[in-house]
Amino acid sequence: MTGAQTVDPAVVPVIRVQREDFDPALESNRLTQGRHDIGALVSFVGLCRDEAGSLQALELEHYPGMAETEMSRIAGLAIKRFSLLGLTAIHRHGRIEPSEQIVLVIAAATHRQAAFDGANFVMDFLKTSAPFWKKEHGKDGTSGDWVAAKDADDTARDRWAAVKE
Repeated sequence: MTGAQTVDPAVVPVIRVQREDFDPALESNRLTQGRHDIGALVSFVGLCRDEAGSLQALELEHYPGMAETEMSRIAGLAIKRFSLLGLTAIHRHGRIEPSEQIVLVIAAATHRQAAFDGANFVMDFLKTSAPFWKKEHGKDGTSGDWVAAKDADDTARDRWAAVKE
C-alpha cells in the first residue's frame, strides 16, 4: 500500500458463518458484479483433507456472534491495510467430510499483489484468531480430541507484523 492510496469507507466485507456449502463462482460474481474498478480477484477455498485415508469427517464448532465479529474485524484490517475494493469471507461449521469445502476468502483489489496479500492475511488471521474449533472423526470410528493450534499457523500470522507498509 502506498501513501497515495485511500481506503473507501464504503467497502463493507461479506462475512458469513454457515452450515451449508457455498459456491465460489457465485460469490466471486456477487463481489464483482457491475464493478469496473477491480483489476484483481484472488480466491482461496480451504478443503477438508482425508489425512492419508484415516479421516471420516471434521466436526467444526464456532462461537456464534463472536466468530462473525472477529471475522469482520480481520476483514476490516485487510481492507484498510491492502486498500481492498471488496472482500468475502465464508466459514462453514458442522460436520464436513473429506473433499468438502470449509472456508472461502475472496479479495478484490486494483492490482494483483494487494489481492494476494489481502487473501493471505485474512486466512492467516482466521486460522489463529477466529473462534473456530475442529475435532477429527476417524474412519475406524474413533473420535479424536479437539485439534490443537499449530505453531506454523502462528508463525504465518506473525509475519504480517514484521511487514512494513
